[in-house]
Amino acid sequence: MGKKLIIPIIILVLIAVFLGGTYNRLVEGDERVKSAWAQVENQLKRRADLIPNLVEVVKGYAEHEKEVLTGITEARTKFNSANTPQEYAEANAEFNRAITNLYAVVENYPELKANQNFTELQYELAGTENRIATERMRYNEEVEKFNRTIRRFPTNIIANIFGFEQWQYFEIDQEETEVPEVNF
Repeated sequence: MGKKLIIPIIILVLIAVFLGGTYNRLVEGDERVKSAWAQVENQLKRRADLIPNLVEVVKGYAEHEKEVLTGITEARTKFNSANTPQEYAEANAEFNRAITNLYAVVENYPELKANQNFTELQYELAGTENRIATERMRYNEEVEKFNRTIRRFPTNIIANIFGFEQWQYFEIDQEETEVPEVNF
C-alpha cells in the first residue's frame, strides 16, 4: 500500500512545485511592471512640476498670451487626475501640445530666449523628456514580457486561476510622433 502512494505523492509534489514556481514568476513579472510604471509616473510628475516654473518665467514676458498659459494649466490638471496608462498617455499628448504652443509664443519674445531662468528650465525640461521616453520604453518592455508570459500555455491557466491580467502599454498618439519644429 505504501508503494502505491509514493507515485501519486511525487506527482502532487511536482505539480505543487510547478504551480508555485509559475505563480512566483507571475508575481515577479507583475512587480517589475509596477516598478517600471512607477518610474514613468515619477518622470511625468517631474515634468508636471517643471512646467509651472517655465510658465511663470514666460508670464513676465507674455502677459497677453493667456490662452497658451491656460492650456498648460489645463494639461497639468488632466495629468494630476490621470490614473491609468491610457489616461496618462492622453494627458501626455495634451502636455506636448501645450508645450509646443508655449514654444511658439517664446518665438515672439527674443529677450525671453536669452533669459537664464528660461534657458535653464528649458534644459531641465529637455532632460526630463528624455527620461520620460526612456522610462516609457522600459515600462513597455516589462509589459510585453509579462503579457507574453501570461498568454503562454500552461502559464495562462495559472494566470487565469490567480487573476493575473494583461497590463496596458503606454502608447502615444500618432500626432506625438511628429516632431514639432521649434527654433530658438
